[in-house]
Amino acid sequence: MFKGVGTALITPFKENGEVDYELFEKLLDYQLENDIDALVVLGTTGESPTVHLEEREELTKMAVAKADGDVPVIVGTGTNDTIKVIEMNKLAEKNGADGLLIVTPYYNKTSQAGLIDHYTHIAKETELPIIAYNVPSRTGVNIEPETFKKMSEMEDNIVAIKEASGDMSQILNVIEIAGSDKTVLSGNDDQALPLMMSGGQGVISVFSNLMPGVMKKITSDILAEDYQAARDLHYKYLNLMRLIFIDVNPIPIKFAMQQIGFANNNLRRPLVNLSQADQELLLSEMKELDIV
Repeated sequence: MFKGVGTALITPFKENGEVDYELFEKLLDYQLENDIDALVVLGTTGESPTVHLEEREELTKMAVAKADGDVPVIVGTGTNDTIKVIEMNKLAEKNGADGLLIVTPYYNKTSQAGLIDHYTHIAKETELPIIAYNVPSRTGVNIEPETFKKMSEMEDNIVAIKEASGDMSQILNVIEIAGSDKTVLSGNDDQALPLMMSGGQGVISVFSNLMPGVMKKITSDILAEDYQAARDLHYKYLNLMRLIFIDVNPIPIKFAMQQIGFANNNLRRPLVNLSQADQELLLSEMKELDIV
């Protein structure tokens, strides 16, 4: 799908709750000016559960137009209803998406056999490449390495997995099993360095909303095997990466983006703003790094 860094874009909202398309366009420009490798629209960071269909279409169209074929636009379409995922995929296809990010079913969950059936059934209904998204802390279900192997062997367009389990032993197993045919991407910014140095190809990043140039440099250095430069930059920003997850994503990143003019720090319920104490921690670190 891509190598390097794809930004899991926030969705800016106005005070009245409407999507702020002007700010979203500004964010897209910021990402592309910093040579980001992919744009990921309507993932968890984009508050996809509360973005309506007409808004989804407009955000996808805008990202596709801005990317202009230079970088892939990947659209999050995952839900816990297999048929609804297929419908969302068709909408993404219609609006020019280059790929799909599909999270595991949540709440109703399923077994490992159910995951294989879910993903392969979806894959048969689209020609777009699929990134399976494994984030058990949110969904309550884990894609086991052998499960990913089976489903990606059954359908060629299941091309990658975004690994956000946080379990490095499992992630190393996935990388081993995936081999050179499938792509393993980090779903956690603070694990991008070890994952890529162990054979993964990139990261779908929340941090790169704020610092796209930094995450681009880290991933580019790793891919160029300049590991010391990558480590130096990683550890310089590691505390900030962690603080961006001090509360439920995207609550902290929206506060951080407000500080540099790319968001109004508005969220859609059930999400609420970052606490004052956590705001001070995050802002202090941003000042320490001369970001604000």
